[in-house]
Amino acid sequence: MKHELPKLPYDLKALAPFVSEEQMDFHYNKHHAAYFNKLNTLIDGKPEADLPLEDLVVKTSGTIFNNAAQAWNHTFFWNCMSPSGGTAPKGDLLAAIQRDFGSFEAFKKQFSDAAAALFGSGWAWLAMDGKGKLEIMPLSNADTPLKHQKTAILTLDVWEHAYYIDYRNRRPDFIEKFWDVTNWDFAAKCLKK
Repeated sequence: MKHELPKLPYDLKALAPFVSEEQMDFHYNKHHAAYFNKLNTLIDGKPEADLPLEDLVVKTSGTIFNNAAQAWNHTFFWNCMSPSGGTAPKGDLLAAIQRDFGSFEAFKKQFSDAAAALFGSGWAWLAMDGKGKLEIMPLSNADTPLKHQKTAILTLDVWEHAYYIDYRNRRPDFIEKFWDVTNWDFAAKCLKK
């Protein structure tokens, strides 16, 4: 089974001014594509070649895991944003956020603080455990809630390649602007899975 880079759910320039077309071109066409290319090379002719991407993330380690998880994480991340996003969650998702964080504003602050404080490269996740409780998971490198038997609801990529062209070393500015494009409809669908 060859794993292929999925098509973006919007045009490369659709998320401006949050991120520029140049930033998206490098992030999607270079970084994300490279994870798929490397993964396919690593599993070619091996038993892992028959596994779906999500199974590779959950069942492998080392270099195969790193590339599979980064391929999966980025695909998930693109869906966490929308040119028409940035409003606020509603319905069951809003109720769950209010229940587990006190308020939507408190959640945003905790998530933003966790994303800004994550040392080095990684991801800030909103995830749900098996009992339906939401939590913020700041995870390093390619780590993902899937590896911890949790459901991913929302993520923000805080590897420097996600923002360096547009924001240079200003990660907190990148995090703040993420809320302008957050796709709460996608997050709500993930909550219902």
